[in-house]
Amino acid sequence: VQLQASGGGSVQAGGSLRVSCAASGRTGSNYAMAWFRQAPGKVREFVAAVSGNGGSTRYAASVKGRFTISRDNAKNTVYLQMNSLKPEDTAVYYCAATLRVGGSSASSVANDYDYWGQGTQVTVSS
Repeated sequence: VQLQASGGGSVQAGGSLRVSCAASGRTGSNYAMAWFRQAPGKVREFVAAVSGNGGSTRYAASVKGRFTISRDNAKNTVYLQMNSLKPEDTAVYYCAATLRVGGSSASSVANDYDYWGQGTQVTVSS
């Protein structure tokens, strides 16, 4: 499975961005997918995850209520809609996929994910 993230950019605090992750290769609704992020000098952290069937989602406390993860299995794409962005949301955002988590589960654990995209930069200025 290859993952290609896109849609990052620069925005002022309070603004919105949507990042996308297109999957190719052995894709399908059996893959749970997630977004993680890494800010300079910090460890990679979980942002949001969605189950293979799209029925279950999970969010980090820091983004809950502001970010929405969704997927379109027909397009093999997962999205992260980010609203009310804050400067502390500035990071490289990585998408990830795994077969090891069941179709109805969404994992927040990075070690559960086997496939990673190259990352897309999101910068929020105050």
